[in-house]
Amino acid sequence: MASQPAPVSGEIIVRVNNVRKTYRSTVAVEHVDLEIRRGEFFTLLGPSGSGKTTTLRLIAGFELPDSGMIEINGADVTKKPPYDRDINTVFQDYALFPHMSVAQNIAYGLETRGVKRADIITRVDEALRMVRLEGFGERLPAQLSGGQRQRVGLARAIVNRPQVLLLDEPLGALDLKLRQEMQSELKRIQAEVNITFLYVTHDQEEALTMSDRLAVFNKGRIEQMGTPVEVYEKPSTEFVANFLGTTNILDRDGRRIMIRPEKMVLTGSGDTLAAAGYHGEPGIVRDAIYVGMFSRYLVELSGGAVVTVVQQNLDRFSASQARQRGEHVQVSWRPENVNAL
Repeated sequence: MASQPAPVSGEIIVRVNNVRKTYRSTVAVEHVDLEIRRGEFFTLLGPSGSGKTTTLRLIAGFELPDSGMIEINGADVTKKPPYDRDINTVFQDYALFPHMSVAQNIAYGLETRGVKRADIITRVDEALRMVRLEGFGERLPAQLSGGQRQRVGLARAIVNRPQVLLLDEPLGALDLKLRQEMQSELKRIQAEVNITFLYVTHDQEEALTMSDRLAVFNKGRIEQMGTPVEVYEKPSTEFVANFLGTTNILDRDGRRIMIRPEKMVLTGSGDTLAAAGYHGEPGIVRDAIYVGMFSRYLVELSGGAVVTVVQQNLDRFSASQARQRGEHVQVSWRPENVNAL
């Protein structure tokens, strides 16, 4: 059963109330409720086809809901076109005009709104500074790297000073290192401009590292909503537990429980941590994988269940320090780190 939205305090700038959207016989969004605070970095997270992008498009006005209501800054915009909503959208493909310079691309929206030329120059320079592209105004998009083009797309959106900025998988086309750099940049920019960011991604790390709050989508519904810590540490459904990182799900005393791999401790078969408040079960190491800063172990417990245990390689790694395949061990965890599903 999907969880109810967490209570929200503070001024609500985006409200989605009982919204439903279908495409012929396919239900894309099923009775979604959202409340997003002013100045918040809020993420819609989920796999492909979960309804997150459709929800963003409904808020943007690119799609109209079959039922329900959407409010932005207290106004009902359910049936209004995109240009009548005080929002801007940044897409994965940047959508820059190739024949225009960087400065012209950023200024385009201001020019169409009739902003004075002197004000345009000031605001374009300010936007270039925010995205750390001072001195790039005269270049063409083809002369920029992928990360720089993404920054231009962001500058073009924030220069209009919208109430809400929608970002649809904006980092998806970047390589891993650049994507991680841009995650930090986006969070910095969002804090500086104090615009509400509504971000769509299927990347769990992006959602956890950037969001003030997030909503996890599955099959057109919101499974859980909360802060990254709340959703990761206390998932309310098995889907959320499995989608947000690796997890161990066990049947114990008639309950299904979840324990994250990093919350488990491996010790020798004769060692027990009961005195320190741990619950322990014997097991055998079935696989040991060295992953640099940590090692991942697959351990078969005495009852037959196989769990994943992650341990940091805090000291210099050596074969003698690693647990070996076939080794008898004790797997322990604290009761407070167990989450009932």
